[in-house]
Amino acid sequence: MKHSITIHTADGSSVTIRPHGAYHFDLETRNASGETVSTVVMDRDDVRRLMAEMGEVAA
Repeated sequence: MKHSITIHTADGSSVTIRPHGAYHFDLETRNASGETVSTVVMDRDDVRRLMAEMGEVAA
């Protein structure tokens, strides 16, 4: 992933995944008011695993 991805939820919250350096990503969650709830730094393998699991849940 070379660019940011933002997923908007039904309640107005959002999750953004953005590159952070060469091998890491920031995952930021915001509530419907736009306030940051959490930020997590993940490595590339963890992000790929998360995206794959999200695909399984949505299928």
